Amino acid sequence: MTSEFLVGAARSGKSRHASTLAAESGDRVIVLATAIAGDAETRARIARHRADRPREWATVEEPYDLANAVRRHAADGTVVIVDCLTMWLANLHYGVDRPTDRERELDELVGVLDGPPGRVVVISNEIGAGVVPADPHSRAFVDDLGRLNQRVAAVCDRVTLLAVGLPLVLKDMR
Repeated sequence: MTSEFLVGAARSGKSRHASTLAAESGDRVIVLATAIAGDAETRARIARHRADRPREWATVEEPYDLANAVRRHAADGTVVIVDCLTMWLANLHYGVDRPTDRERELDELVGVLDGPPGRVVVISNEIGAGVVPADPHSRAFVDDLGRLNQRVAAVCDRVTLLAVGLPLVLKDMR
């Protein structure tokens, strides 16, 4: 059906915009949450995101197998919000729960987003606009997320940059 990509800085309004898009559709909504609640601050963020969503929306926690989760849940009449690629990629980079072939996982996700079976709204952070990180692990993560964001933007029907809560449509192929 369609895929939409929302990208922007932290606290730029991406999740709020995704929620608005999903609510306006009137369809069933499933949020695929990728964060792992490893500390109190992350648990608080997750709780805030849950509290901000309508109660009837389902939340599925999927920190690793995102491509299969999108396949399972995206269908006609359902909007799937992926919140977010940044945390998912961090899980693949730094997670200890599951060994992974990161490139295969990225290829699978991009393949699913290139013509998903339903409506999918994908959220990611733009983290490469600042200073180049000092350590090699952080540089590799920033580089990988930048490449992933480019690949996702290339296959999604619509790409919107969020800045200070305002959406700027960069691509619209719908």
